[in-house]
Amino acid sequence: MPTMPTETPIQPGQTWLFYDGDCGFCRSCVAWLQAKDRTSKLHLVPYQDAPDPPLIPPLRARAKHSVLTIAPDGEVRTAGRAVLAALQDVGWMTPLVKVASLPPLIWLVEVGYRIVAGNRARISRVLARGRCATCGA
Repeated sequence: MPTMPTETPIQPGQTWLFYDGDCGFCRSCVAWLQAKDRTSKLHLVPYQDAPDPPLIPPLRARAKHSVLTIAPDGEVRTAGRAVLAALQDVGWMTPLVKVASLPPLIWLVEVGYRIVAGNRARISRVLARGRCATCGA
């Protein structure tokens, strides 16, 4: 099982990224992001352990169903857009991420996100990433 980030105070300029800490697939993705985040642009927190604020009740409800980011300027993104924002923050394939953020490709990213999110229990089992309490595996 991947090592999860320890809870540290958020630093100025960091983006909050909230994910499902009970999902093996989600934890694996976050561990991968953490390894790529060489400049600590992301503050990674399971939504189950997130403080209020910034994860106020309406945002917590959204974070239960998809990854959610809150940028330093307060912009909130969910699902595929949040993933692309996190990838851009860590500098992973930035030109491709920028292009994928534009219509019509962003629509495909969102569909792809929904397909993966809807099958994360299966993905967790196939990749042996541990139990996914939230998604039923």
